[in-house]
Amino acid sequence: MRKLWLSACLSLGTFIYLPAQQKEVSYEQAFQMAPTGITQTLPTITKWIDDNQYVETRRNEDRTTTSELVNIKTGARTPYNETAEITARPDLKLDKEAKNPTWSPDGKMVAYTLNNNLYVREAATGKETQLTNDGSDVIKNGYASWVYFEEVLGRGGRYRAFWWSPDSKKIAYMRFDDTKVPVFPIYVIKDQHGYLENERYPKPGDPNPTVRVGVADVANGNTVWADFNENDDQYFGAPYWTPSGELWTQWLSRGQDLLRIHRINLTDGSKSLIYEEAQSTWVDLDRGGDRITFIPGKSEFFLKSDKSGWLQYYWYDFNGKLLGRPTNGDFTVGTIYKIDEKSKTIYFNARKENSTRWDLYSASFDGKKMAKLSNGEYNYTGMSVSPGNKYFITSYSNISTPTTMVLMDMKGKVVKELANAKGASFGEYALPKKELVRVKSADGLFDLPVLITYPLNFDPNKKYPVLASIYGGPNSGRIMDTWNTSATELWWAKEGMIQVVFDNRSSGHFGKVGMNYIHRQMGKYEIEDYMACGNWLKEKSWVDGSRLGITGGSFGGYMTCMALTYGADVFTHGVANASVTDWQFYDTHYTERFMDTPQENPEGYKLTSVMTYADKLKGTLRIVHGTSDDNVHMQNSLVLINKLQDLKKHFEFMLYPGERHSVGANNQAKGVHSRTEAYQFYYQHLLRKPIPEAFWKPTGQRAF
Repeated sequence: MRKLWLSACLSLGTFIYLPAQQKEVSYEQAFQMAPTGITQTLPTITKWIDDNQYVETRRNEDRTTTSELVNIKTGARTPYNETAEITARPDLKLDKEAKNPTWSPDGKMVAYTLNNNLYVREAATGKETQLTNDGSDVIKNGYASWVYFEEVLGRGGRYRAFWWSPDSKKIAYMRFDDTKVPVFPIYVIKDQHGYLENERYPKPGDPNPTVRVGVADVANGNTVWADFNENDDQYFGAPYWTPSGELWTQWLSRGQDLLRIHRINLTDGSKSLIYEEAQSTWVDLDRGGDRITFIPGKSEFFLKSDKSGWLQYYWYDFNGKLLGRPTNGDFTVGTIYKIDEKSKTIYFNARKENSTRWDLYSASFDGKKMAKLSNGEYNYTGMSVSPGNKYFITSYSNISTPTTMVLMDMKGKVVKELANAKGASFGEYALPKKELVRVKSADGLFDLPVLITYPLNFDPNKKYPVLASIYGGPNSGRIMDTWNTSATELWWAKEGMIQVVFDNRSSGHFGKVGMNYIHRQMGKYEIEDYMACGNWLKEKSWVDGSRLGITGGSFGGYMTCMALTYGADVFTHGVANASVTDWQFYDTHYTERFMDTPQENPEGYKLTSVMTYADKLKGTLRIVHGTSDDNVHMQNSLVLINKLQDLKKHFEFMLYPGERHSVGANNQAKGVHSRTEAYQFYYQHLLRKPIPEAFWKPTGQRAF
C-alpha cells in the first residue's frame, strides 16, 4: 500500500518528506555489549609542548594507541614519540605471594610486602633487604588492615600502605596490629565441609587496629617511628611527601571531628603541628591525595577544606600560617589544574554557577580576582591549560548535547573543535528525551536534582511505570548535566519505562551544609528527600503511582529497603542489592564518621534501622545478597529477613553463594543471572508484560 501511495505522489509531482527510519537497540546491544555506533571514544590530550602544540593520543580499533603532535595554528599532525629513553625494567622474579610491587622514583629499587613484612630489592644486583620482621596474621607492615583498605586508604591502593620518598632513600609505611579487632566469620561452601573465612572487621564501637607510622631507611633497614601513641583511639590517613622530602602525616581522632597534619622529623620521629581543623559533625581524611597541593619551588601549599560549609581553597605556608583564600563562597571547588607562581594565579574547576555543572576558573592566590573561563550552559571536564595560559583544552556536554572536545581561549571562545563523541550511527537510533528538574524537599530547604529519561514516543496522556536508580551515600551524587547514554537505557525507554535518578541533600550538591543534616541520623533525611521526589512524580498525570519502583546497591540497597518500609506510602516495588539494613552491622570508620558509636547514639541507630519500619512493608521488595560479601555482610539481609518473617510479610529473596559485594565479580554467570532476575522483576511488576525470551536464552556471553 505504501509503495502504491508513494508512486501516485511521484506521478503527480508532489513533494513529500519521509524521515529516515530510526533503529531501536537490540537485546544483544543493550545487554551483551554488541556495538551500536551511537558514540565513539574521544582522544586523550597527553600534554602540552608549548602554547601552539599539544600531544594527542588515540586508541585504535586493534587496541593499539597512536600519538600525534598537533599544531594549533596550522592543524598539522605529525607522529610523536617520547625522545627520552625508557629503560626496560628487569624481571626481578619476586615471590608469587609478593604484594604491591612499587618502583622507587629513581627506578633502581622495588618495594613490596610478603607475608605482611616490607621488603626492597635492588634492580641491578637483585639484592633483597627485609625492612620488617614481625609480620603475622595480625601484624601487618605496609599491608593495610581491612578497615583501612576499605575506608581510609581506599580500594584503589589494593591494601598498599607504604610510600617512597622523592629521593628514593626512605619508605614511609604503616604497621597495623589487628589483635583486638573482632573476627567476623564468613562461611564458604567449598568441598564436603566448607570452611570459615575469618575477617578482622571492626563494627561500630569495636576496637580498631592499632597503627604506627614508621619511616624505613632503605640503606640500613632501620625504622624511625613517628611520635604517636599507637594505643590511642585514632586514625592515620595516607601521608604526604613534600617535593623537598619532608614527611607530613594526617591524624584523625576516633570521633572523626578533629584533624591534624604534622611534620615528622625523619631523624628522631618527633612531630610538629602544621594544620588543625575541628568540626562539630565530622572531618574527612584525604583519600584522593588532593587536599594539599604544593606550590612548586615554595614552602607554601593550597589546602582544600569544607570547614566553611563548602569545599574551598586556603593558602598556607609550611609553618601553618594562613596567607590567603583564593576562593570564598557557597560553592564547591574541585581540582587545581595549574599553578602560575609568576602571576600568583591558580586554574581550577568548580561547581559555582550550577551544582550539576563543572566550569573552569582562575583565581589569584589572595582571592581578590576570580574569573570563569569556560562558557555556555554545559558541564566541562578534562581541563588542560597550555604552558603560557593562552588556551585550554576541555570537553563539554549537557544532557541533550553529546560530548565535544574543544580548544578554547581564556575568554571562553571556542577556537577549534577537536573531536565529537557522536559515532557513525548516531543519527540512526531513536534517542529518548531527558530533562533535569529541581524538586523542593519536604521541609522546603533544598531544591533536589531529579534527572528524568522519558520513554520513546512519550505520550503525556498515557500513564507509565517509573524506575528510580539511586545510591544516596554522603557526597556521592549521581546527577550532572552531562551527556550520558547507554544501549541499556535505550532499551527501557523503548519498553515504555520512565527512568529517573534522584540526589538528596547530602549528595554534594549543597556542600557540607547539606551533608551536616545527616549527622547522627544517616538515612532519615535521605529517604525523606527521595520520598519528596517520588511524591512529585506521582502528581504527574503521566505517572502510574501504583508502579513506582526503586533499585540500588550497598548504600543504594539500604535506601531501597527504607523506601519500601519507611517510604512505603510512596514506593511500590524495589530491588535491594547488598544492603546495609542497620548501621550497627557496618564498619567503624565509615559508620562512626556520620553516626558516632551505638553507645553514644542509640536513638540514632534505632531511627535509621530498616528493622524499625519493617512492619510498614506493603509493596514488593526483592532482597539480593552474596554469601561471601566481606564489605556489607549478609548478616544485614538475614536480620531483615528474620524480622519480615516474624511479621508475616511477603518479600522476595535471592542468594548468591560465594559472591562478594558485587555479584558477578567471582562468577560471571552469577552476575548475568542477578541482572536478568532484576529485569524479570521489572517486566513482571513495572511493565506488566512478559519478558522477552532472549533474556533467558543461554548465550555464554556477558550481559550487562
